[in-house]
Amino acid sequence: MKILILSQYYLPETGAPQNRLSNLAGNLIKSGNEVALLTALPNYPKYEKFPGYKGKWHCKENIEGIAINRSYIFVSKRTGLLPRLTSYISFTISSYYSASVRLKKFDVIICESPPLFLGITAVLLKRKWKCKLVFNVSDLWPESVEKMNLINNKWILNRAYKLANWIYKNADLISGQTKGIINAIQQMQPKQKLFWFPNGVDMDTFINHTPSKNGTSQSFNILYAGIIGHAQGLEVILHAAEILKYSNNIQFTIIGDGPVKETLLNLQNKLNLTNVTFIPNQPHQKIMEYLEHCDAYVVPLRKLDLFKGAIPSKLFEPLAFGKPILLGVDGEAKQLFIDEAQGGLFYEPENANELAAAILQLHNNPELAQTLGAKGRDYVTTHFNRQHTAKQFEKELQLLFN
Repeated sequence: MKILILSQYYLPETGAPQNRLSNLAGNLIKSGNEVALLTALPNYPKYEKFPGYKGKWHCKENIEGIAINRSYIFVSKRTGLLPRLTSYISFTISSYYSASVRLKKFDVIICESPPLFLGITAVLLKRKWKCKLVFNVSDLWPESVEKMNLINNKWILNRAYKLANWIYKNADLISGQTKGIINAIQQMQPKQKLFWFPNGVDMDTFINHTPSKNGTSQSFNILYAGIIGHAQGLEVILHAAEILKYSNNIQFTIIGDGPVKETLLNLQNKLNLTNVTFIPNQPHQKIMEYLEHCDAYVVPLRKLDLFKGAIPSKLFEPLAFGKPILLGVDGEAKQLFIDEAQGGLFYEPENANELAAAILQLHNNPELAQTLGAKGRDYVTTHFNRQHTAKQFEKELQLLFN
């Protein structure tokens, strides 16, 4: 099959879609498929074009043996709704133009959402090329922005829901990263063909890894690495750090960038926290080094019913390293990784007292931390192997032509 992956986000950016799609592309190529990427000039998460890409309208390159086609995107560090919408729409337009002018017909388009608007490009290209369309949903839009009160305008929301349904109807297959996403789409489109396509771990990276502790450190290190955004509710980490600030050997590290980082830095100063270190976004390999040497990894989300169907992608690699997770996400994630896998401790989302208590429990009981980490590692390597998931996904693609 000739497959085009259409995504606003891709390497060398860091993040869940970037890692998942690059792994999927690599596995599809190994199976004998021809795969190309159409993506934006890299700018995420700082919303600033990377060095070497500034001033360009389009470019071609090769990353890990995969042909990458990049097209223009408007970026702005302003955090309002208008700059974000302008960014999304600019890539929607430029990506369609680039595909029409610079690319030949493909058999399948795999479109990554969010942003939802990119589905417009995907549907139009499907009609132009008369090919199959797979619409992958990693976050439900506009449900997410509505529940987080990022958009309150009813006129905009109504049209966004209509757009989502139009895209869903025009897709030949809809995949989603969680069962919650799949169930929500099934309620809107009961006749649509759906596939659960979870995030996971690359077994080539972890199969021979032996979990280790940084022997030179006397601190108990709590780590968060990822986007510093509205959905994560990272204030809970700082408030837990305040509760534990007199426990001298418990340290917190927050790695990443995002729209609320300045707010968190101000809160750190206000609370006079010396046990919290902020580090700018790092390359994936560097993040892996921090993961290997932490003692526990915190996975927070805001306390919203919307997130009961969420499985944050950032929990897979810590578990694969044998690190216990501190999970502040109720619902599907808790059922899988706490109740079933026993890979860490749960705390009520946005409850700093419960998070602090869970940290102390791990700190005071190294045997418990080691046991939870080992169980979590066994679970994700057994049930969330990316190579196995990619093979299942490829079979779904082949069925589209039967």
